[in-house]
Amino acid sequence: MTDILDDLAWRGLIAQSTDLDALRASMAKGPITVYSGFDPTAPSLHVGHFVPLLTLRRFQLAGHRPIGLVGGATGLIGDPSGRNTERALNSSDVVAEWVDRLRGQVGRFLDFDAQQNAALMVSNLDWTGELTAIDFLRDIGKHFPVNRMLAREAVSARLSGEGLSYTEFSYQILQSYDYLELYRRYGCTLQIGGSDQWGNITAGADLVRRIEGAHVHALTLPLITKADGTKFGKTAGGALWLDPEMTSPYAFYQYFLNSDDRDVIHYLKVFTFKSREEIEELEKAVAERPFAREAQRALAEDLTELLHGRRELDAVVAASKALFGQGALEELPATTLGAALAEVPKAKVDSLGASFVDLLSDSGLVESKSAARRAVKEGGAYLNNLKITDESYVPTSDDLLAGRYMVLRRGKKSIGGVEVG
Repeated sequence: MTDILDDLAWRGLIAQSTDLDALRASMAKGPITVYSGFDPTAPSLHVGHFVPLLTLRRFQLAGHRPIGLVGGATGLIGDPSGRNTERALNSSDVVAEWVDRLRGQVGRFLDFDAQQNAALMVSNLDWTGELTAIDFLRDIGKHFPVNRMLAREAVSARLSGEGLSYTEFSYQILQSYDYLELYRRYGCTLQIGGSDQWGNITAGADLVRRIEGAHVHALTLPLITKADGTKFGKTAGGALWLDPEMTSPYAFYQYFLNSDDRDVIHYLKVFTFKSREEIEELEKAVAERPFAREAQRALAEDLTELLHGRRELDAVVAASKALFGQGALEELPATTLGAALAEVPKAKVDSLGASFVDLLSDSGLVESKSAARRAVKEGGAYLNNLKITDESYVPTSDDLLAGRYMVLRRGKKSIGGVEVG
């Protein structure tokens, strides 16, 4: 039962802990209950939430009981952590809708039917919604020294800038109350979360100690960064979402397939369930055969299958190969093809009639019409993987894939597209 901590340490997944030795001793006595919370601040979780989600799953696989908490109450308030300005408050109807969506996403990674340690799913509105203002202030608020709350980094930073409302100031108390309720209801003795949540999580552990006299634990996970200095999980189109309607499985797959060699082994440790031996073999492949990108493919395939299932993985792999002439474009589903072309330079036209050279130029795949003509003349221009040698060629309806798309390629690696209609 204690091997999980050694595994987390090897994977670089322990940022801070109240007392690792005490936690290890507690786990040596038998399974514990652990929780992590997810606030509905958007209609979907993003890839950064993968870290606590998959860590909950690791705890369950190690024999412990996980609780996924969705913030039906705290989502109405908003956490000031990491923000320079006051968060815009969403209506209760919007938050309730987002809670339902997040429940489905969190639940996808946990086993609710396990015989010994079945996962639980809760919303903190279940207990916070019953509190009166007087009960909240009298029974809970009295245990929070204001001087300690003011010293918290997220609070002090805001107070020295644009200020902080009492609404957001009270967030720490609400999250702490979650820990107390989960301890009372389910015997939960460990909360995990991102390292930016350290103040909130330790405040909850302290509240349990003050009211119940129990020693519970806090463990935070590092925030993932990229070696090139850009923000992890951000794309040209915004955040990398777990909802396939907001980030397509193809875009999700390509994001991890394009991981930097400097990042990929770390990502394999953090985001996959591959063994140490498997990851060390992939690390060797990165050093000896970086051009093969074996580690990147393993990462992208594991994560896409985990999130979207085997069928979607097969579809995006087929699309990736077909775009580069290694498969039949005609066999790709329209949704997968459309998602793939959304990630490359693309021209949108109302109807057919433009020449292939014009489309090459308009898509942005080449910098000018003269460059497009040169690509055709040199034999390096393709339409749906067929080489075009006639500079005057005008695509027809027979060239449309799924009735609306065409795939353009220059050379072996530069892909573009056309969408008609």
